Amino acid sequence: MGHMSASHKNKNRTESLGEKLDGIIRNLPPDRVTLAEIRDLLGQEGLLLLTAFLTLVFLIPVSIPGVSTVFGAAILLIGFSRLFNCTLWLPKRVGERQLPADQLRGALQKGLIWFHRLERISRPHRLNWMNTRGLMSVLNNCALILGAVLLMAPFGLVPFSNTLPAVALLFLAIGLLERDGICIIVGHLTNLATIIYFTLLIAGGSFTLYKLFQHF
Repeated sequence: MGHMSASHKNKNRTESLGEKLDGIIRNLPPDRVTLAEIRDLLGQEGLLLLTAFLTLVFLIPVSIPGVSTVFGAAILLIGFSRLFNCTLWLPKRVGERQLPADQLRGALQKGLIWFHRLERISRPHRLNWMNTRGLMSVLNNCALILGAVLLMAPFGLVPFSNTLPAVALLFLAIGLLERDGICIIVGHLTNLATIIYFTLLIAGGSFTLYKLFQHF
């Protein structure tokens, strides 16, 4: 009887976010995969889950050409679809961009380790006022859009230039999924840290070019 009860309980248990993402990674096609296929695996209702999924590849030092532009564009459109409460639409060029499935799967599985860690420290319904409708909803969705723009910034070869905005987006996605205001705040602060970092990069690069110009 106890065994049957435990089995019944296990059947009715809802999959965690990490388990869902892990299942999607395992179900990726063997050769190449498009963003449209990834979207279809997650379903239209899983936009925040899709956002979290698309950030995982940037949590480790791996380089897959074009990923930050394609994934950043997808997250940008997710942010707009949430902001204007409409169905996610992917342009043909973005949706049909093919990526190497094996390389992507390996990077995502490594990134998933960090996702599981974050999932364990998140707590539902902390600072609920950060996840209310109206102004806070607009602010949070604009933060998703900002994070996507920062992810697409042309600093791909600079250390942490993809990682910082990806971390911001992951915290925001987890916070909104789990209704955890602390995670949402960390997401906003990481966006701010990314802007400061990029500003320093631009200022440093401009100063170096100015000195070189003076020298020659």
